[in-house]
Amino acid sequence: MGEATWALPSAHPLTWDRGVGGARRPPGGSKSCVRSLWSRPSHTGGLISELKLAMPWGHIAAKAWGSHKSPPVLCLHGWLDNANSFDRLIPLLPKDFYYVAMDFGGHGLSSHYSPGFPYDHQNFVSEVRRVAAALKWNRFSLLGHSFGGTVGGMFSCIFPEMVDKLVLLESSPFILETNELENMLTYKRKAIEHMLQVEASKKPSQVVSPEEMLQGFLKNNSHVGEECGKLLLQRGTTQVATGLFLNRDRRITRPEYYFNFISRELFVHSIRKLQARVLFIK
Repeated sequence: MGEATWALPSAHPLTWDRGVGGARRPPGGSKSCVRSLWSRPSHTGGLISELKLAMPWGHIAAKAWGSHKSPPVLCLHGWLDNANSFDRLIPLLPKDFYYVAMDFGGHGLSSHYSPGFPYDHQNFVSEVRRVAAALKWNRFSLLGHSFGGTVGGMFSCIFPEMVDKLVLLESSPFILETNELENMLTYKRKAIEHMLQVEASKKPSQVVSPEEMLQGFLKNNSHVGEECGKLLLQRGTTQVATGLFLNRDRRITRPEYYFNFISRELFVHSIRKLQARVLFIK
């Protein structure tokens, strides 16, 4: 990003954190590493493209704004959200960047992990590296909201030479173990037990009407307005003849089951590895 061109509006519209809940979307990958499904002009004048990036377990879905010849910015959504989290924000940002918002595995339009392959914080960090490789990016900026900021923060410390700027929205680059040390083993146990239970279950995905889906989402996410709820559900659900079902992998539940809590010592050591300029926005 340019030195003086990165600025967020004073009242940015990101108010989401928890996101949508879920059902399984069949995995599928493209033959090429990067496949552009379609492009269309947005109401703000920028070009929006849908991308499908081949992964060993299927694909990562993403959407892009602007020209791929511009400096790249990878946008990482919050827990249980999807790439539509950035639909209202990107049009307010400088137009001379190439913004790509990805759906983490098991979220949005991305493939679910294969059975037996667990969702873990470090696996999400690995996804960022895989996406960068698929897009042939050697250096880029990261814009992460909530859980996406934590993933982006860890990536920026593990691969410091690849990240130019790190922007954290309502987030922190790591989750400290403070007040959680006694719970960590319980979290790991519950994550494993839940994964085994869901994989053994033959329960079909629940299908409900669009209105029931929206009202249920808003009830579980009281901080989200109706417009934002519709945006997230637009990408987070699939329509069938009798209604909608959620795309998210049902193996993904509470975020604390998947976070990598670290000590203050490791926090300090990791932060020292950062080369990126960092902007925190609460």
